[in-house]
Amino acid sequence: MATNPPTDAAPQRANPTANDFIGAKAAFPDVGDLAARIRFDPDKGHIWLDDRRMVLLHCDALAALRSELIDQIGLERTRAAFTRMGYQAGAADAEISSRVREKGKVFEAFSVGPQLHGLEGVVLVEQVHCDIDVERGHFYAEYIWHNSFEAEAHISGQGLGADPVCWMQIGYASGFASAFLGRPIVYRETACAAMGFDVCRIVGKPAEDWDDASPDLKYLRPGRFAPLHDTPSAKAKRASTKPTLIADGELAGASAPFNHAYHLLQKVAPTDASVLLIGEGGVGKSEFAKLLHRLSARKGSQLVALNCAAIPEEQLEDLLFGIEKGAYPGATETSIGHVERANGGTLFLDEVDALPLKVQARLSRFLQDGAFERVGGRKQRSVNLRVVASTSADLSKAVEARNFREDLYFRLSVFPIKIPPLRDRRADLSLLLDLFLKRFSERYFKQATGFTERALAAIMAYDWPGNIRELENRVERGVILCEDGEAISFSHLFQPGEDLDLSVFRLNADGALEALFDQQATPDGVRTPAPAVDAVSKILDQGVGLSAVTDLLVRQALQRTSGNQSAAARLLGMTRAQIQYRVSQMKKRNASGN
Repeated sequence: MATNPPTDAAPQRANPTANDFIGAKAAFPDVGDLAARIRFDPDKGHIWLDDRRMVLLHCDALAALRSELIDQIGLERTRAAFTRMGYQAGAADAEISSRVREKGKVFEAFSVGPQLHGLEGVVLVEQVHCDIDVERGHFYAEYIWHNSFEAEAHISGQGLGADPVCWMQIGYASGFASAFLGRPIVYRETACAAMGFDVCRIVGKPAEDWDDASPDLKYLRPGRFAPLHDTPSAKAKRASTKPTLIADGELAGASAPFNHAYHLLQKVAPTDASVLLIGEGGVGKSEFAKLLHRLSARKGSQLVALNCAAIPEEQLEDLLFGIEKGAYPGATETSIGHVERANGGTLFLDEVDALPLKVQARLSRFLQDGAFERVGGRKQRSVNLRVVASTSADLSKAVEARNFREDLYFRLSVFPIKIPPLRDRRADLSLLLDLFLKRFSERYFKQATGFTERALAAIMAYDWPGNIRELENRVERGVILCEDGEAISFSHLFQPGEDLDLSVFRLNADGALEALFDQQATPDGVRTPAPAVDAVSKILDQGVGLSAVTDLLVRQALQRTSGNQSAAARLLGMTRAQIQYRVSQMKKRNASGN
């Protein structure tokens, strides 16, 4: 049988068991507050941990991936990939700790990491020793790992070996502790089930407290430490694909769709190419235009914006190109237009699809020649500017319908950028919520502490047809309605009668899924009145069976909701699965003639 290798923290000893270590043991806090943060939304295909999307994966699939990588790229590079993936996950979970448990109770907050590791199905953590002194900068921790999925996966594919193999779990522990304490913390696995031990054992200390932490650090912190096998081309590729996290004005994001749009913006910003920003109303096209101007060489000059949809058609040409004195009755003085005002800078035409065809023709000629005349004038004027336009319409279809000039379309869309709707970038919701919560708390002198569990679940489940603008408005309303020092609740954000899909589930105390929102109640838990007793009595007097009544209710609910099964389920206080089953049974009975 293998023996436990010596470490800086403990002498060499026989194969360790769960009770084989000397140290101060302390019970973890109740895990219920963390379990309540896990939500399942089958109608959307989402699983959430707090405000982060998760997935359920087969351990066999991860084991197969692990073995495939070891065979293809080698053990060292596979270890690096899994360790860094774990580090990222641990750092993300550390952000949750401050929202779930009081900052003053350091041990309880730090225990979020080991407890989430268990809730996520990775490993059962038993604490042996944990000593944290934030003021002195001291940290030392020792844990035992039971039922490590990584050890099991490695053994099934590679068999027993001489080295620890719980790479992703070590990365997680190091990432969580480093993010929590704000300094590099390194964990080492000093015993592993894949080495023949009964359990795994880890020790964590600040990087400087180890004799030499460099062998561990090279596997950690994606983007901060060089890869094991780095090349100039790999460095360039890594720099070009680095995830973006910005919070500028009303722009905030780190999701893949957001990063794609931001990456295109960075590419085109240094040029003078015309840019067409495409996206639904409220996605932040104006904010992207402002950011594009700030990133360009024209940032020292003005950004002049014109909302084409907000100006009467007969005034658009005047505002855009200016007016010469005497151009028409009432033009008593010369007026400079937006084109001249933007000279040297950027002209932003918001909702450009609203321009009338006459103005489209003049704008197209201006973009071609770089010169224009004021309304009523004869003098050709040249300006040096960049044009950025935005639209929520499909301009190619508008061209087909002859509502938009083809030549103007091609001149504006030299570099199109599609800005994703908020429903496609749910990973950015937490950043936007923090941004708006801070803004409106300061504006209205409130200390809103965050969002309740039900409010956060509804935020994640909602499709946000009004996008970021709608989210901002609802958070502002929530801050106004909530009491000072309290969290924003569901009823502060959403009003009765709104079409919300609340088929969301969470883990209960037994580890089973239960509905987060009571289908028989309002979202805040107030139960609705029961049906009138006399109506039930009449049904019973007529001898109508329960199945027939249920079928009738389902049909009526589907009719009222135009066939929307989720809405019908909410109307009847049922789950969508129950509605689907009932519909399938009705179809079978109809087919058999019963």
